Amino acid sequence: MNIIDLAVNTITQGLIYALLSYAVYITYKILDFPDLTVDGSFPLGAAITAVLLTNNVNPYLTLLVALAFGALAGLVTGFIHVRLNIRALLAGIITMTGLFSINLQIAGSNLIVDRTIDTIFTSGIFNVLFGNIPLIYRKLVITLIIALAFKLILDLYFKTKNGLLLRAVGDNDLVVTMLAKDKGTVKIIGLTIANALVALSGSIVCQEQRSFSSTMGTGQVVFGLATVIMGTTIFKRFGFVKGTTAVLVGSIVYKACIQVALTLGLPANLLKLVTSILFLVILVYGNYQQKTTKVVSKNARA
Repeated sequence: MNIIDLAVNTITQGLIYALLSYAVYITYKILDFPDLTVDGSFPLGAAITAVLLTNNVNPYLTLLVALAFGALAGLVTGFIHVRLNIRALLAGIITMTGLFSINLQIAGSNLIVDRTIDTIFTSGIFNVLFGNIPLIYRKLVITLIIALAFKLILDLYFKTKNGLLLRAVGDNDLVVTMLAKDKGTVKIIGLTIANALVALSGSIVCQEQRSFSSTMGTGQVVFGLATVIMGTTIFKRFGFVKGTTAVLVGSIVYKACIQVALTLGLPANLLKLVTSILFLVILVYGNYQQKTTKVVSKNARA
């Protein structure tokens, strides 16, 4: 693979995983909710997609089904946390653990989608529009359209009354209570939307790679957190840049960092280690920036 194709593939991966980054942005940045459901809902979307595709279900329909089941996973986490009064971290762990067994029941430990089976990259409206360009570039265009479409949908949603309530829950949930709204219900809605996006990301990954693995969800929440922190750190000084834009760029940059490491000869079995180290570096740098900003502000007031 030449350097151009490598760059195209890296950007494509970043765009696919941007959907997951949007989800973590909602839970971590907006709701201030450490949602570990992500590590279960991501492979859930992939498992459902792999099974449906091997049974010749329309690939576009598999996206909707994955979206629905991901939303259900988020709903379960929200119910456990809000209605059963279980701490946020534990609620996510409970759902994630349960989903691991469910995913095994759905698709087994591994499932390969045959090359003769159509995916969203080889059929339907996208194939009609972009079928005359090489597959690698077709994937880039299609994933760009999907990532931007959901970014715009989220940006519009955050401007609605419900979206503003979602932001208020994370910033100051007393405001929501004062408006005679149930903050628990708002949290459940946020978790439902977030995990629907995570499962959709898993579904697209499955269609792009034509495979499912029961372990493919491991570390996805770390990836999502890293891209959110990286993206928001990069654009911290640019207030006009929307959060969804920041995490979209963060997802691409993060995937680029991983690809550079692999290109330089990093063994694939050390990938998770590099991911955790890179995440740590991002966190340390973010903390350093915050301390620097506080010092500068303090000196300016003096």
